Amino acid sequence: MEPDKVLDCTGLYCPEPIFRTRMALDEMEKGQVLEVSADDPAAEADIRRLAERMGYEVIGVTRDGDEVTLHIKK
Repeated sequence: MEPDKVLDCTGLYCPEPIFRTRMALDEMEKGQVLEVSADDPAAEADIRRLAERMGYEVIGVTRDGDEVTLHIKK
């Protein structure tokens, strides 16, 4: 899957990944896909909740060690 925008939040801790994800999604058009990578233990659950609250869909999640990558369709 080729995202329209990539956001690297590795090394950042709450609330920074959520804040940056929200800003990135606000800049995107409906139907575009954002890829977010993070290694904060709470990031996956927090980003999923953010997407749900905003009415967007998490269309993919992959894990590599401590890092999680989410694909969110706006």
